[in-house]
Amino acid sequence: MPARTPVTVIGLGAMGSAVAAAFVEAGHPTTVWNRTPSRADPLVEKGAVRAASVAAAVAASPLVVTVLTTHEATREVLGPVADGLRGRSLVTLNSGSPAAARRLAGWVREQGARHLGGAVKDVPPAVGGADTLLYYSGDAPVFAEHERTLRVLGGDTVYLGGDPDLAVLYEAAVGGTLLPALVGFFQGAAALQARGLTAASMVRFSVKWFGMIASVLPALAEEIDSGDYGEPLSTVDVFAAGMAGDTELGREAGLDVDWHRPFHDLLTRAVESGRGAESIAVLTELLKKPRS
Repeated sequence: MPARTPVTVIGLGAMGSAVAAAFVEAGHPTTVWNRTPSRADPLVEKGAVRAASVAAAVAASPLVVTVLTTHEATREVLGPVADGLRGRSLVTLNSGSPAAARRLAGWVREQGARHLGGAVKDVPPAVGGADTLLYYSGDAPVFAEHERTLRVLGGDTVYLGGDPDLAVLYEAAVGGTLLPALVGFFQGAAALQARGLTAASMVRFSVKWFGMIASVLPALAEEIDSGDYGEPLSTVDVFAAGMAGDTELGREAGLDVDWHRPFHDLLTRAVESGRGAESIAVLTELLKKPRS
């Protein structure tokens, strides 16, 4: 078996610690660094090496993985040791905008390093799982060289293409569903508790509901890509008819349902523009044309 590539992980929050642990457990010589040194203690116990400085961390490995909050935070940490990046491969796993991803990728190239932007599309405990999704974009030779190492973090590892911001773009496009879905679940939990019922009692039904949503996404995507909304699975009018129920539930259960207002506004605009009989997916067209 070929030798495992040495890896440095910078940033040891919950996700960074999970990433570093996965490399250690897979047999990669793993160097770690965090602003708060004690965050490295559990990893050192597993076999990781704690770097005394960011400079030492970067120098330790040909592959450097940063797991920091934003692109700006990544540059802030690496800026003082930029000279040490020359000739290395940098993989950034953080959130941000496509524009920020492009700026960081340009800066990395200026330092003489190669860059992949990436995203972990799961929670920290899932890192290393056979079905865990990660996607990357940027320097294709970096992905080709280190794909085997990166697959340690998740079996569903995807290279999206050479544009440095594609991973962040997909991160935003896919991740946009998370907060509305969670808030909807939280509202349901609050409504049940108002009746003396438990949030746990709805989990099985919510999982089924999310499965239904997953099942219709291909059809909705086809409508959006074709621009044909004339044979709907469900219409704008059907959703609009439910708006009053949202408000009444809020009054009855004593809930703050103001978070629905932007969604209700979007539905109302669609109805008023004569698109009520079309697929709910037609809201995509309204989102392309924000009001000034």
